[in-house]
Amino acid sequence: MSDPAAAGGEDKVRRVLDAYAAAWKSGDLAAIAALYHDDFTLHYGGANALSGVHAGKMAALTVLADFSRRTGRRLLDIVDVMAGPRRGAIVARERLGQDDAAVEVERLLVYTIADGLLRECWVYDADQALIDRLIGPA
Repeated sequence: MSDPAAAGGEDKVRRVLDAYAAAWKSGDLAAIAALYHDDFTLHYGGANALSGVHAGKMAALTVLADFSRRTGRRLLDIVDVMAGPRRGAIVARERLGQDDAAVEVERLLVYTIADGLLRECWVYDADQALIDRLIGPA
């Protein structure tokens, strides 16, 4: 039995995530920020200074900027964009760290969408212990 609330949801989720992936690939920070809902919530796992739930667009953007500053992150590739009727996900490959200490990691970002914008994100890292070391203790 199909869920009427989910009807057309996959296409809506796909459109938002494709736009986000394109903005991320091109480094268009204004377009990236414009795709976050004002009530965006970011869930960062691990045991580091950025771990926790960050509610509100500005709080989430601040944490994402801090992550970039601490890790020197650079997007290498959007490996995949997946969409379902209620959630979607992006698998991203990034380079973290500096010079000879730089490492490549895959990260899974799971999103919900509301009002045509990213509403919530859960970040899952393939090597959480590495991320915790790069960011530093809480």
